[in-house]
Amino acid sequence: METKPNKYITVAYKLYAVEDEEKDFIEEATAEHPFQFISGLGTTLETFEEQIINLNPGDKFEFTIPSLEAYGEYFEEHVIDLPKDIFIIDGRFDSEMIQEGKVVPLMNAEGQRLNGTVLEVKADVVVMDMNHPLAGADLFFAGEVVENRVATPEEVQGMINMMTNEGGCGCGSCDGDCDDEGCGHDHGGCGGCH
Repeated sequence: METKPNKYITVAYKLYAVEDEEKDFIEEATAEHPFQFISGLGTTLETFEEQIINLNPGDKFEFTIPSLEAYGEYFEEHVIDLPKDIFIIDGRFDSEMIQEGKVVPLMNAEGQRLNGTVLEVKADVVVMDMNHPLAGADLFFAGEVVENRVATPEEVQGMINMMTNEGGCGCGSCDGDCDDEGCGHDHGGCGGCH
C-alpha cells in the first residue's frame, strides 16, 4: 500500500460556530498569520483536513463540519464542581487565573492533561465545564488556501517533536506568542498550537 506524502498546508479562514441556525464568529486566521498544519499527523480535525488537502494555493473554500465530526455533543454531566482548595497556590486562591470564562489547564487522576472553562466561582467550589468550548456546535469554515506543498522531513520531525513535547511550538503559527503550552487557540489544528 502506497503512503501519501505529508503536506505542509496553510490556510486563511474565518470560523463560525453554528447552533440552532445561529452563526457566531469564533476566530480568524489571516493570510499574514495563517493556520498551519502538516497532513497525516492527526493534528487537525480529520474532516477539516479532508476538505483542504487536495486544494491548490488560491483556491477558496466554504464547508460545514457537523458537531459529531468536530468536537462532539455537549454533555451536561461534564459540568462539575471542583473543590476551591485545589486552586490554592502558595497559600492563596489563584483569583487571577480562576475567573468566570477563563480556560484552565487541568490534569486528571490518570495524568492526562485537559482544559476546563470556569463557569462560576462559589464560596467553596469552582464550577467547571469540561466540555470542549465548541462541543455541540457545527463548524462553518470560509477561507482560502495560502500554501499546499509536500512537507520537508524537518517540518514533519518538528511537528512530531512538538506533539511529544520535545521541542517548542514546531508549527510556527504562534510566532512565539505562546501564552501557555498551547498558544490559546483550539480549533483542531496544530496540536494545540493552531
